[in-house]
Amino acid sequence: MKNAFAIVTLAGLLSACMAAPAAAQTAPAPAPGPVQADATVDAAAAAEAAAAAEASAIAARLPKVALTGELLYRLMKAEIEFRDGNWQPAYLAMMATAQRTRDPRLAQRATEMALLSKQGEPTLAAIRLWRQLAPDSEEASQYYLGFVIMSDNLAEAEPILRRRLQAAAPAERGMAMFHAQQLLARAKDKAAGFAMTERLMTPYADSMEAHIVLAQAAFARGAGAVAVKEARTALSLKPDAEIAVLTLAQVTDDEAGSAAVLSAFLAANPGAREVRAAYARVLVSRKQYELARQQFLALQKAQPDNLGTLYALGIVSLQLNDQAGAEQYLIRFTDVLDTNPDEERDASKVFVILAQLAEERGDLKGAMKWLDKVEQGEGGGWFNAQLKRAQLVGKGGDISGARKLLADLPAAQPAEQSQVLLTEAQILRDSSRLDEAYVLMQAAVAKFPGNADLLYDFALLAEKTGRLDVMEKSLRAVIAQVPDNHHAYNALGYSLAERNVRLQEALELIDKALKLAPGDPFIMDSMGWVQFRLGNLNAAEAQLRQAYTLRNDPEIAVHLGEVLWQKGQKADAQKLWREARAKDPKNDTLKNTLARLNANL
Repeated sequence: MKNAFAIVTLAGLLSACMAAPAAAQTAPAPAPGPVQADATVDAAAAAEAAAAAEASAIAARLPKVALTGELLYRLMKAEIEFRDGNWQPAYLAMMATAQRTRDPRLAQRATEMALLSKQGEPTLAAIRLWRQLAPDSEEASQYYLGFVIMSDNLAEAEPILRRRLQAAAPAERGMAMFHAQQLLARAKDKAAGFAMTERLMTPYADSMEAHIVLAQAAFARGAGAVAVKEARTALSLKPDAEIAVLTLAQVTDDEAGSAAVLSAFLAANPGAREVRAAYARVLVSRKQYELARQQFLALQKAQPDNLGTLYALGIVSLQLNDQAGAEQYLIRFTDVLDTNPDEERDASKVFVILAQLAEERGDLKGAMKWLDKVEQGEGGGWFNAQLKRAQLVGKGGDISGARKLLADLPAAQPAEQSQVLLTEAQILRDSSRLDEAYVLMQAAVAKFPGNADLLYDFALLAEKTGRLDVMEKSLRAVIAQVPDNHHAYNALGYSLAERNVRLQEALELIDKALKLAPGDPFIMDSMGWVQFRLGNLNAAEAQLRQAYTLRNDPEIAVHLGEVLWQKGQKADAQKLWREARAKDPKNDTLKNTLARLNANL
């Protein structure tokens, strides 16, 4: 659950804790004028002078050592030996020269040589000399702290960290605490690192940040009860602090508890944007998509063109089967991104989704236009766009053209090659060339025997071509390779239920799938169908209604309609079948069901 939603990072939140008041942050800058221009120039000159003064001060502290021919020879010889892989004589020469000249730069170079050569004790010796020669060097102190903690010399680190916390200004102490905790988290002895964190935070027991750090440290070492206790203490010290409630939500051991914590905080602090975003992500993780959408809509109301919110609304709308809403939000996402480019946002994924939506409503030209926007070099996005392009060409009837596109697609990695094969088989399957697709997938499985995705698709093709023994063997092989593959359990269980054979085994397989993926509407559909086969009409109706509520898919509608038909609710069944026909007029399951039941719409 802890990876299901991205809580704002502790570093970012601690920085936010130290931010200036909102009024100061949002105050407009005065219009530029001649005086201000002069002030800007003066400020730049002052900064340059300060930098020069600092450089001069550093230079003044360095020893006055003449670069004699002998010294130059020693240094060059050490560098050449190090380059040639002889780290020890190079390191010893650099250390000896640093000790003789008292030049910290040479001790730093000795540190680098030992560190690059992965030599523990020599590295620590060089760092100690570096700190001795440059006691004010922050870089040397950072090296020293990191190394003694990683090598479990924790006792040496504690007084340094304590002095840093004591010396920090109140506004900066929170970040200093965080840095100390991050360093100690790297200790091999986790219990000792946590104990030191507790000792360091003790003088600051009235500080919310100290308890946040303790909560994070406890959570990192698996002490959940301690983490919750510290997070609650932090929240009690500052009840309106977003960082405190987000930490409490993070360390709470179940999603329902996290959701309750965040929801209660939002009731008292409706303007807490980061908390609302985290709450929305928890709801998505719990598959409560409509509630999540309401939270994202509240975020959008405050910031209408926030890219993250627009993208989230698009994806959640897809989960709710609201294609029109998804398209609206994702198109707005592309418009905003086009106006305000953001290198961290991958538009290619959105273009492919929009192409898919256009395809689903029969607009193949529109789908192609979206794919045209994906530029080559946009990572996996461009490759996926070309796969989709080939599918669209095949859907338009040009099977040979689609296969040529795939053949010309550069696919160097096995994962890419398997994706090409999967796509080609799908194109053949969609054009009813099932035997060709089967032969292709048979060769693909032989070429990539460890690829569970290929094996799964091969199993489905085997079933479609009547090779039921191959289908069952392949699905069981998928389960053996990936024991938590709920799709394989569901497919095998549904196949047995559809054929009305080995129904108890089918029930067990589908139940396993549902436990692996609770809330999946298609597995609920399978469960409803096997219950129908077992004669449990009420249980079947309950499962299928729940599935259809989550996703009004034509296949689910057909199954639910048949259950209602058998229960004598024929008008309700016909209504569902009409809905299914409106969505997918060519649906084979619907046609077969109507023919078998001799039903009319």
